[in-house]
Amino acid sequence: MCRTLFHLRSAWRMRTEIIEQMRVVAVGSLPLVIVTSVFVGAVTAVQAVYQMQAYVPMKFLGTVISKSVFIELGPVLMALVVGSRLCANYAAELGTMKVTEQLDAMNIMAIDPVRYLAMPRFVAAVLMIPVITIFCDAIAIFGGYVASVVTLDVTSTTFIEGLRMFYKSSDLLGGLAKSFIFGGIIAMSGIFFGFNTEGGAEGVGQSVMQSVVGSCLSILVADYLLAIILFQILFKSS
Repeated sequence: MCRTLFHLRSAWRMRTEIIEQMRVVAVGSLPLVIVTSVFVGAVTAVQAVYQMQAYVPMKFLGTVISKSVFIELGPVLMALVVGSRLCANYAAELGTMKVTEQLDAMNIMAIDPVRYLAMPRFVAAVLMIPVITIFCDAIAIFGGYVASVVTLDVTSTTFIEGLRMFYKSSDLLGGLAKSFIFGGIIAMSGIFFGFNTEGGAEGVGQSVMQSVVGSCLSILVADYLLAIILFQILFKSS
């Protein structure tokens, strides 16, 4: 990890590789993000109506959905879903290069694998996961809106009123701050296990599994810690 961060000073010179990795992160994840986000919003709407009916006015439905998506569901679910894909991708690519001795060949040719392979992937994940999260938030809100209006007998005016009523920029900013950290966790997990792969094809499979499991667990732990820091300390008074 320290070597990857050290090579961030070379990011501008590696911009072509970084842009290519950003394309891999964003474009490759797009179908997964769209499907997941639509149903996240729709399920949130259904569950909210089930719990709120007869107790809370339906004008608060939009508020519940927006806060749930901005603060928790958008950043965390996207990190888990997209992160699993990226971790598997990184660990498989780098692990295969390790067991086929391509990384050793790069060292012999005086090409630093960390600078050439790890750093662009790290930068791309850190930059693109927040962008994907914004996209996810928008689609999830739209999915909740459609589910509320079409299947739950909530008027469009009522939903939008609740959406605007208690909106706070700190909710959105807090979720995006989480996604930056999650992007770094995802990249580091895939890179670490990929670079430490041993044992041929079986070892690559083990690295992929370990990277995905490690990433998911780390994201959940980080989510708890970030929730305390962001919403109990930094944004508490806002």
